[in-house]
Amino acid sequence: MSHIALLPSSGMGHLTPFIRLAALLTVHNLKITIITPYPTLSLAESQVLFNFFSTFPQIRQEKLHLLPLDNFSGNSEEDPFYCHIEVIRRSSHLLSSLLSSLSPPLAALITDMSLTASVIPITEALNIPNYIFFSSSAKMLTLFISFHTKANTNLYEMDALQIPTLEPIPKSWIPPPLLQDIDNQLKTYITENGKEMTKSDGILVNTLESIEQESLAALNGGKVILGLPSVTAIGLLPPCFNKCQSLAWLDTQPIGSVLYVSFGSRTAMSREQLKELGDGLMRSGYRFLWVVKDKKVDREDDKDLEDIIGNELTESVKERGLVVKHWLNQENILSHPAVGGFLSHCGWNSLTEAMWLGVRVLAWPQHGDQKINASLVERIGLGIWESSWGWGGEDIVKGQQIAEKVSELMGNELLRMKAVSVREKARAGMELGGTSMKMKALAKLIETWKKDNS
Repeated sequence: MSHIALLPSSGMGHLTPFIRLAALLTVHNLKITIITPYPTLSLAESQVLFNFFSTFPQIRQEKLHLLPLDNFSGNSEEDPFYCHIEVIRRSSHLLSSLLSSLSPPLAALITDMSLTASVIPITEALNIPNYIFFSSSAKMLTLFISFHTKANTNLYEMDALQIPTLEPIPKSWIPPPLLQDIDNQLKTYITENGKEMTKSDGILVNTLESIEQESLAALNGGKVILGLPSVTAIGLLPPCFNKCQSLAWLDTQPIGSVLYVSFGSRTAMSREQLKELGDGLMRSGYRFLWVVKDKKVDREDDKDLEDIIGNELTESVKERGLVVKHWLNQENILSHPAVGGFLSHCGWNSLTEAMWLGVRVLAWPQHGDQKINASLVERIGLGIWESSWGWGGEDIVKGQQIAEKVSELMGNELLRMKAVSVREKARAGMELGGTSMKMKALAKLIETWKKDNS
């Protein structure tokens, strides 16, 4: 039996697609090991890993014990998740003995995109094929792997970034740190890892050929950058947990009546913006389930709800909604019959869940790849994006504006039908034995691993 190991990185947006891929691979007669960096940064990651290994006891867990944090002097103003990725990167030399000890020997390692530059030299030395899992869109991949070629270009002076054979990416969609003249964690992270991806044995993207055909064709046709290995669209990865979290309030709401409001596990809004958001949700007149975050890292989120949004708003939102501060299993919530819409930051993991479950989306990008993702939301008809709102934290979006967009989303039957259509395309052929192109692509890759290991 061929042995495949997976190495995720920091944050739920990186971890979730890895465990879904691992669950999917188990039905293909493969031995699967997940190497988890330890300790995790967030409580949510710890909870998900515990539930996952309890649900899939056949999948082996190996812990990569990270160097002590006091060995790393990060900037306190930097994103804590990027700082944690840096700790993983600096601990990556410990992988050599761990990988060598695995039995049977590995047929391949699947590595998170954020660890490409630090892990490829290790797998090359051990002669282990290394496939990079890019947990964002193929369109974002075109920027990720070509950004290092723009090192001497003043991006701030440009209106758009031109990638050969593709539509230009507007400057306003590019994460602001990449436009800065000075070095920063995101800029370094994308430059170093994007450059090293050409040395991998292949790149996996959890996307659909049908929605990103142009980007995938450019990547595989050598148009974006020369020497890139094969980029495989493995399809949208289905949820891997049965329902394990229930909310009594949600169970009492009419079908399709609730807007789920969540900005991911690492997005913290200012208190002023949170109050405007609460006001907007109330003004819209629609029911809502709202996950409030005051800190990027949930372990540090120790304030009461009243301290964050105020007593008056805390009481008033009870008329139409439920507000929580604790982590929720998003795939369970979005799959609930009562949920009819999703106000989201548009992280790729959240967006693919909405596609898989056919939930219409109001996109409100906050950082990173999320404006590029939001552009796909509009193009494929999954929902709406008010691009004038800008990046999260740039300007305060008023409650009245939010209310109008929520009403536009929830009151639009055509959007609901389009979201259902997206769901049908996403699920086509994904069952075991399916014959769609995305299943064929993954099956072909699996056969390569089995053949190389025979």
